[in-house]
Amino acid sequence: MWRKAVPSSSVIQRKLFSSSSSTPEIPSLYSFLQPSIFALEPKSPPRNSTSSPTQQQQQQTLTPVNITALETALHKSLLTRNTDDAWMSFKSLTTNSLLPAKALTNSLITHLSSLQDNLNLKRAFASVVYVIEKNPKLLDFQTVHTLLGSMKTVNTPAPAFALVKCMFKNRYFLPFELWGSFLVDISRKNRNFVAFLKVFEESCRIALDEKLDFMKPDLPACNAALEGCCRGLQSVSDAERVIETMSVLGVRPNESSFGFLAYLYALKGLEKKIIELENLMDGFGFPNKMVLYSNLISGYVKSGNLESVLSTTLRSLSEGNAERSNLSEETYSEMVKGFVEKGNIKGLANLIIESQKLESTGIVVNRSIGFGIISACVSLGLSDKAHSILDEMNAQGCTVGLGVYVPILKAYCKEHRTAEATQLVMDISASGLQLDAGSYDDLIEASMTSQDFQSAFSLFRDMREARISDLRGGYLTIMTGLMENQRPELMAAFLDEVVEDPRVEVKTHDWNSIIHAFCKAGRLEDAKRTLRRMLFLQFEPNNQTYLSLINGYVTAEKCFSVLMLWHEVKHKISTDGQKGIKFDNNLVDAFLYALVKGGFFDAVMQVVEKSQEMKIFVDKWKYKQAFMENHKKLKVAKLRKRNFRKMEALIAFKNWAGLNA
Repeated sequence: MWRKAVPSSSVIQRKLFSSSSSTPEIPSLYSFLQPSIFALEPKSPPRNSTSSPTQQQQQQTLTPVNITALETALHKSLLTRNTDDAWMSFKSLTTNSLLPAKALTNSLITHLSSLQDNLNLKRAFASVVYVIEKNPKLLDFQTVHTLLGSMKTVNTPAPAFALVKCMFKNRYFLPFELWGSFLVDISRKNRNFVAFLKVFEESCRIALDEKLDFMKPDLPACNAALEGCCRGLQSVSDAERVIETMSVLGVRPNESSFGFLAYLYALKGLEKKIIELENLMDGFGFPNKMVLYSNLISGYVKSGNLESVLSTTLRSLSEGNAERSNLSEETYSEMVKGFVEKGNIKGLANLIIESQKLESTGIVVNRSIGFGIISACVSLGLSDKAHSILDEMNAQGCTVGLGVYVPILKAYCKEHRTAEATQLVMDISASGLQLDAGSYDDLIEASMTSQDFQSAFSLFRDMREARISDLRGGYLTIMTGLMENQRPELMAAFLDEVVEDPRVEVKTHDWNSIIHAFCKAGRLEDAKRTLRRMLFLQFEPNNQTYLSLINGYVTAEKCFSVLMLWHEVKHKISTDGQKGIKFDNNLVDAFLYALVKGGFFDAVMQVVEKSQEMKIFVDKWKYKQAFMENHKKLKVAKLRKRNFRKMEALIAFKNWAGLNA
């Protein structure tokens, strides 16, 4: 391979692809024009049989005037993008073995190619073939380039290969750079390796026999041919003949060239060839062999040779950069699939264990072999297999860095498997490792989203025991989640558990959240119990605390409890705006409405006096309405006999509210 002696082009012509790739794969020139490939909509026949002027011209010999008229019509149709009329004008000329001017011919084909539908690509192809056979000098290279580009876009391999075959047959030598990459892409997409190899062979022969360097395939094309032989045909003889051709053409290989051969040799178990390949790489001055190793691993996996997968992976680490692994995600995925299909979880665990012995102690976790394997498991939806690998390692007394656990934890969270995630965290802690606050927060959020509250509590306890300094994120996530899910009893229990932890920063609004939730649920005794606990722990209630209680009592029609609350609050109202309860519009409104509804007019007037003292505006209309709805039949005369003080309060309220008028 790549030896200095250059064989003649005739030798290549005789030998190249003479074995497995000799099967004819390129279709005959016009076979793709059949409806089976270019399926056309059936068109209904015209309603009248009168021939158009253009059709009449087709049926008679054209005069110079007719020719000029047809070219003019073609030009106008292209300007107005009237494709069908343009095509009919072109057909009228070609039916009489004529072609329009060069500019018109190329404009028509370019226009047809740009439409990128089957019918017009068929027309464009037929036009190009006709011009090549009749007068190729009329055809611009760029026009053919445009047509092949459209064929690549709509993915029609048969006409693309047929067109190139036509060019070769008629000695229309389009520079390789204008068509080669299109056929490389088409053949790779459709895995049409044999067809591409034949085109590649012919282009190489023309370049050598005709001494046309512009027909010489470039390195990407040579590698595509090599890939077709190695990964598609899996033919050693064909692959090595491509290498011989590259040597003749003077095309220098790159790492990918060696990589394709490495895959094939590993697949076939040709160890001596692999040694030769590595020596050749050294000779060409390629010190980085990671592409080679990746392809060797892929080939060994494909052949089921897992022992060689393990040894090659470790060799890539020992001979490469022990600071990190350069294997790709694709390689790790192939590796994992191979071991899992064989049921060899232990083999993957052993691979990680052995790799850790070679990796630097300062290696970044996400560049390690262990991380690559575990991440590949997760990406393939095999989180449980990844967990099993870690269990196997633990059983052998080996551990991995914390970062290797992270992909599994993230997968469990994404899959809402929070119970498994929590158990894994317990295992991590037991092994002496510690997650950071961000990881805990993500896990807690996933647990709360899944309404797995017990897992969230367990994770938070683990955070506390692990002496994580920042507990705020997890704490707020739990409290907010419980609030949204209307679980005040869990909020109260959780708060009671963490209230004495100095890292949590429990504040009055946390207690308010619980009280509000209890009141909203109509659980007033629980709300009062929470208030007592709050006061016992020396947290001062504020406006929101009492607003929640008042609204809860009103909803439950326990206005007497609001009266008791007023007697408690009126002594705590702040007069200087610094300490105590801030007596604002919301609190005044809540107390007045509840007390009026309950008929406690003495307390109502106390609230009114306090609001006047603090210059708080009160909308009397609302309380007038509340009185009319609840005490319309209450008479002052009846109250005079029973409760003089209540009578005075009622009169005062009615005077204040304007009810006496």
